Amino acid sequence: MTKKIIAVLGATGAQGGGLVRAICSDPDSEFSARAITRDVNSEKARELAALGAEVVAGDIDDAESVRRAFEGAYGAYCVTFFWGHFSPAKELEQARTMAAAARDAGVKHVIWSTLEDTRTHVPLSDDRMPTLQGKYKVPHFDAKGEADAIFTELGVPVTFLLTSFYWDNFIHFGMGPARGADGKLAITLPIGDSKLPGIAAEDIGRSAYGIFQRPELIGHRVGISGEHLSGSEMAAAFSKIAGEEVRYNSVEPEVFRGFGFPGADDLGNMFQFKRDFEPMFRAARDVESTRALNPKLQSFADWLSENGAKIAIPA
Repeated sequence: MTKKIIAVLGATGAQGGGLVRAICSDPDSEFSARAITRDVNSEKARELAALGAEVVAGDIDDAESVRRAFEGAYGAYCVTFFWGHFSPAKELEQARTMAAAARDAGVKHVIWSTLEDTRTHVPLSDDRMPTLQGKYKVPHFDAKGEADAIFTELGVPVTFLLTSFYWDNFIHFGMGPARGADGKLAITLPIGDSKLPGIAAEDIGRSAYGIFQRPELIGHRVGISGEHLSGSEMAAAFSKIAGEEVRYNSVEPEVFRGFGFPGADDLGNMFQFKRDFEPMFRAARDVESTRALNPKLQSFADWLSENGAKIAIPA
């Protein structure tokens, strides 16, 4: 049987890598994975090739290379990485490149990894949170949400995938427990008592694999989450792996925005949006419907048991 090709952008990243591994680990899959990467000789690219993926060269900033990489593919996974450049304009340009390539290559099912355009809920005139880069409230959300219209405008058969907070940020973004002046461990988030939908990055790829198996989801918005947890609940889970109490330090968004690391203002606004619009944001990311797409869906405790050792917890 000739398998249908899924072309995966960001194949060596968190989301795309998870999708490639999900396809390659299923011996009965109707799909094969085409991993698109700038450097086909990188260690991560070689690891994907060893799993059975076809690894091809492609650069999201080179429209012709993306079109070539999509040729002959049944499906395409489209994702951008805002934190590599911090530019909403670049994200919009990249989204148009991907959508046009999918249209020109005749791809039958595209998944666009997107987020809400927060400006539909918090207009630029609303001073509850500062306007950033002149015309955004949460730039890394708003540009993706704005780009949804590009896929629709170009007539691409697309499923819009709404992701959640990556628990992997506790490893890679330095958001894990830190020791305060009082010597106590704490995680710091500006979400008050609200619950935050979160997910293991690997489960985003597995859920996308489930979507590709359901073509009836073309044209729909699908939100995914592994669990909805408060700051206190996450701190309690950290306490179990740290061997001592980890507290939840709730700060106001304006305090978080002032922490000064690159993107602190963007993330401060993001957390405020999730806090202030909690019912809507959580309703769009149902755990049980995610589990229906991805039976291996991990809880936060599951994820911590596998990844806790990667989180730098100060002695």
